[in-house]
Amino acid sequence: MALDNSDIKRIAHLARIEISDAEADKTLTKLSGILTLIEQMQAVDTTGITPMSHSQDVVQRLRDDVVTAANQRETFQANSPAVENGLYLVPKVIE
Repeated sequence: MALDNSDIKRIAHLARIEISDAEADKTLTKLSGILTLIEQMQAVDTTGITPMSHSQDVVQRLRDDVVTAANQRETFQANSPAVENGLYLVPKVIE
């Protein structure tokens, strides 16, 4: 994909970034290099290669999901000024 300065200026405009002509030239060089690298990477034949989410074959150790604390809802709601059916009642703030 070939870019030119008008593309860089348009991208800068869409991003609401003020950019000078010198900065546009530098950005054009950098973006062109990135796009060239992407094209090179897409040209590599990856058939038969299994996609992976991590470079190493690691497994995260997980603990059992067990309840460790007792339900204390009544204790916590005892401090609330208004509770109904186990829910905290708050003043209406949006009409």
